[in-house]
Amino acid sequence: MNRFIRVLGIAAPLAGAGLVFILVSGAGDSSRVSAAPASAQDVYLDKCSICHAQDGSGNTAKGRKLKVKNVRSPEVGKLSEAEMIDIVAKGKGKDMDGFEKELGGDMVKQLVTYYRSLAK
Repeated sequence: MNRFIRVLGIAAPLAGAGLVFILVSGAGDSSRVSAAPASAQDVYLDKCSICHAQDGSGNTAKGRKLKVKNVRSPEVGKLSEAEMIDIVAKGKGKDMDGFEKELGGDMVKQLVTYYRSLAK
């Protein structure tokens, strides 16, 4: 029992000091913490590369199964930017979901720009 009281006598002031530090520094204020917006590359790697591959080749297990075209292929090269934006925004066929509602129009445009840059 005496040991418990001694430990409590040391731990309580330390815990209090930590709480004071958090309150004074604002570390507990979640409104001050803001996540950096995701880049088009980050979103592509998270949402698109599972099928389209990191390099845009479509050379992944899922990409091969779905017959995803290589970004460097003539077929993809012929698509206009507007056509590609429409595909990413609304989806294509039953296998590709649209992302406009989830990501917004600006990010969809940035994704298309990033994807097309993989062809270079």
